[in-house]
Amino acid sequence: MKILIVEDDKNILSLLQSAFVEENHIVDVAKDGEDGEYLATMNHYDVIILDWMLPKMSGLDVLHSLRKQDINTPVLMLTAKGEIADKVTGLNSGADDYLAKPFSLEELQARVEALYRRIVSNGKNTIIIKNISIDINDKTVKKNDEKVPLTAKEYELLMFLVKQKNSYVSKFMIEEQLWTNEDFKQSNVIEVTIYHMRKKLGKDFIKNFKGLGYKIEA
Repeated sequence: MKILIVEDDKNILSLLQSAFVEENHIVDVAKDGEDGEYLATMNHYDVIILDWMLPKMSGLDVLHSLRKQDINTPVLMLTAKGEIADKVTGLNSGADDYLAKPFSLEELQARVEALYRRIVSNGKNTIIIKNISIDINDKTVKKNDEKVPLTAKEYELLMFLVKQKNSYVSKFMIEEQLWTNEDFKQSNVIEVTIYHMRKKLGKDFIKNFKGLGYKIEA
């Protein structure tokens, strides 16, 4: 996943960033509402973890702004506010989930995974497209019921293509989503990764359209 964390508490921010990076997710961070809104507007994220009480611009105002701009990225609100009325306010404002501080890191990670699963596979644990099945919980892929050994980066790219299925995905989109290192952007690493994936999954599963990008049709 590509995750945005908007949190002004340095300790919590560091904890969450480290935890998700260790799980091989790409994480951007912001320490105030204005920077959070800017990043959420300029980039595509799979999930946003948004604190309620923020400097410069509250999390609730950030959420209102994003929804007015038709940015529908799943948002988990993280806050010290634990009253039912506050939860209702957050959810009615467009939040997808709500977790009060203090919280369990394991629960937060599980909730983020659930939000991601909801948008990728309509809440199911297994995605089936043609002869390919993907177990989101185990992060395993099978072709004709036989396990396909994918690298971590190949799996990430597969999930990104699946999320965008039936749509063209350009090289630029893949760079922005999965590769943040400029050295990678100057190489043919994406083409090589796609080549190996097509050998494992079938070239007809990931189609290449010259000048348009790649597409998984379902």
